[in-house]
Amino acid sequence: MDIQMLTEFFMWCMIVGGGLYLFGAAWLMLLSDLTYRIHSSMLPLSRDQFNGAIYVTMGIFKIIVLVFTVVPYVALSIIG
Repeated sequence: MDIQMLTEFFMWCMIVGGGLYLFGAAWLMLLSDLTYRIHSSMLPLSRDQFNGAIYVTMGIFKIIVLVFTVVPYVALSIIG
């Protein structure tokens, strides 16, 4: 593998990860009540607990996408 191939790989990882994050954020903004009803039928969660869990989950996912896709892509772009 050369630097060009790795750069393209991380670019596509960044696009897919960012797309999943945006899809999840849009889903939660538009269908949060449905999502809460589905999850509260399986787990005894209050609305505040659900909102906190979703906030933390989305934050962790965003950090993972940034650290494992955006940072390597930028580093490889600078090197290449």
